[in-house]
Amino acid sequence: MRIHHLNCGTMCPVGGRLFDGSSPGMTAHLVCHCLLIETEQGLVLVDTGFGVRDVRDTRQRLSPLFVAMNRIQLREEDTALRAVERLGFQASDVRHIVATHLDFDHAGGIEDFPNATVHVFGRELEAARAQRRGFIASQRYRPHQWDEAVNWQAYEAGGEPWFGFEAVRDLKGLPPEILLVPLPGHTWGHCGVAVQGDGRRGEGGWLLLAGDAYFYHGEMDPQRPHCPPGMRAYQRLMEVDHAARIANQDRLRSLVRDHAGAVRVVCSHDRVELDRCR
Repeated sequence: MRIHHLNCGTMCPVGGRLFDGSSPGMTAHLVCHCLLIETEQGLVLVDTGFGVRDVRDTRQRLSPLFVAMNRIQLREEDTALRAVERLGFQASDVRHIVATHLDFDHAGGIEDFPNATVHVFGRELEAARAQRRGFIASQRYRPHQWDEAVNWQAYEAGGEPWFGFEAVRDLKGLPPEILLVPLPGHTWGHCGVAVQGDGRRGEGGWLLLAGDAYFYHGEMDPQRPHCPPGMRAYQRLMEVDHAARIANQDRLRSLVRDHAGAVRVVCSHDRVELDRCR
């Protein structure tokens, strides 16, 4: 399988290096790291970032709170659909979308690929449809981004573990080299997506897109985990289960320490990690 690393959205919150750890001045730069995977079953998108409709109808589809707080830079050329087209494919070639979760900055492009089956952890789909548990939940899940999607596949954990983590294997219609890895805490049904065959790690190596289980590459430092204060505060704002989120970060650090030669772990919003993958 061939893996393309895409940036399907940019956010520039105020804070500079106090938010992203590296940017000079007052503006930070966060990405929406998505994967496009070429398989024998067609193209597979892992997350979709912001979509074309988000750009054209921002007021209806996105929360004004998060548009302002994150200073979202909405550009049609940054969407997954346009990235797919630049690679020489069409929207209809994307047969599957695997979602780490359904937050506004991960699910905005779902409706740009109407023929795709959307694979998601069952608890996440339930939480997104219910929009319960307070103000943040009502703002983070934006049903207009995915209410036209009809081909849903929801899963529960089960089967053989993956490096000690629970895993959802045998995603319907997908090759066995793609699986969901539940990592709750950021949202109730948040998952990482593991893909075997990351060529940069050699034959048989794994890539884990850990979604929003963490936000900054320094958090995965096994010896001295660290995170800028602005990013740390944002993670606290968005979490639904602090203990679970922190426990899963600890487990991911152990994975990086103990299996560095077999698994590459990246998150969704760190520009440094995206540049390294590319």
